[in-house]
Amino acid sequence: MDVPLTATHWIYLLGVLAIVLTMALRANVVVPAILATCLTALAFSGSPVAAVIAVFGASLAAAKELFSIFLVIALMTSLLNALRHIGADQRMVRPFQKVMTSGHVAFWVVAGATYVISLFFWPTPAVPLVAATLLPAAIAAGLPPLGAAIAIAAAGQGMALSSDYVIRVAPGISARAAGLPDAAAQVADKALVLSLVTGGVALGLGYLAVRSAIRTPSQAHLAAWQAGASLAQQRAALHPPPGGFDKSVIALHAAEAEPLPEPGAPPPATRWTGLFASLTPIVFFLVVLCMVLPKLVPGLPELRGGDAAALVGGSALLLMLLASFAADGAGVLDSAADHVVDGLVFAFRAMGTILPIAGFFFLGAREFAGPILGLAPGATAPDLLFELVHAVEHAIPQSPSVVAFGVLVVGMVTGIDGSGFSGLPLTGALSGALGPVAGIHPTTLAAIGQMGAIWTGGGCLIAWSSLIAVAGFCRVPVLEVVRVLFLPVIAGLVLSTLAAVVLW
Repeated sequence: MDVPLTATHWIYLLGVLAIVLTMALRANVVVPAILATCLTALAFSGSPVAAVIAVFGASLAAAKELFSIFLVIALMTSLLNALRHIGADQRMVRPFQKVMTSGHVAFWVVAGATYVISLFFWPTPAVPLVAATLLPAAIAAGLPPLGAAIAIAAAGQGMALSSDYVIRVAPGISARAAGLPDAAAQVADKALVLSLVTGGVALGLGYLAVRSAIRTPSQAHLAAWQAGASLAQQRAALHPPPGGFDKSVIALHAAEAEPLPEPGAPPPATRWTGLFASLTPIVFFLVVLCMVLPKLVPGLPELRGGDAAALVGGSALLLMLLASFAADGAGVLDSAADHVVDGLVFAFRAMGTILPIAGFFFLGAREFAGPILGLAPGATAPDLLFELVHAVEHAIPQSPSVVAFGVLVVGMVTGIDGSGFSGLPLTGALSGALGPVAGIHPTTLAAIGQMGAIWTGGGCLIAWSSLIAVAGFCRVPVLEVVRVLFLPVIAGLVLSTLAAVVLW
């Protein structure tokens, strides 16, 4: 049954366009999202009071849906803080130094270590950790600083963050925005495959771009690199230009209560350092096995709904308590609480602005629109985004390839703001609306949009994103990193999108 378009639909559509335009201008989209929510609710209800209430209700609905994501981020951050206090964070990656016998090997070792750390702790802490522990050894092995920046950005800010397979912030937002809150695991599985395809292409082409600049190992390379900039200059490079919406750089400053280590400086060590440097990766390896084995071995119970994120968060919390007790003994009662608080601060500073943005797009879905607009139980709520898509269904190409690349482009446009995550509510909502029309599963489209948004804005193609942190630690011009990464990342995104259409 056709639903006539009303002023509410048109205002909601204008709100979507305003948010996309604001992202393209790399400005913060919180204000347009709040105003669009208010005006849409006003057009629907005709009551200014109901419109004001809807502004709060939209953010509250988003908070209810996404709080588990915030909590996982907080607990993983609290664990990393506890590990840092006993030096276990650097000890975990120090064995990689021994295998960097040449610049060619160093490129792939730095990429692999960054990917693993970023997969479990996000790229934000991975950048200073790799810079302090692995970067000096890689430079001495003959890897040019530009090559190190490419390896770190493509493996961490791109490949690991775009799938977010362990912490599952991005898949959770994408699935909920698509109206499929129980499909986060499906989005995560597909995003993992697409991220590996994109990352494999980007890293391979990036390696070829810097291969000729790799030199024979020498300590002279490290001495020249260390003489090129001071730690103060590295810190200055972490500040993005005004107007950007950069969650990673903001979170980096918020999470670190102590000075960044000088490259090569020995970490604080205790008798527990080695134990937790081994125990932490073992525990999370077992967590990943719990996620993956049911897909490979029929009959094993599969984690459902938010169980995967809960398993990650619970493991992190228990490890944090043990690490805090090892570091502080009886003082664990205070230190563990401080780590949790610091983690929550990190989570809300990194992701808090997502709430009003997600709230606006939740307003476009029927299951959320009723509570946001204050409708009585049982009343028919509007399904604004789906009704808009239905109205122009005849003009939408029925080709899955065309729709898939359209969602990819929308994701890349939303990434221009330098965040990578702020566009996920939009790409997820579009995926839920366009999937049935184009004959492609919404989770596939959500994963494709997630690739475009995070590879672009997460720290690979945008100079005012957290790529600034990578360039600052590697002491290379950020625009040079963007120039070298551009074609490899675009080629990877095109190939992964084609693979998604063919596979799913």
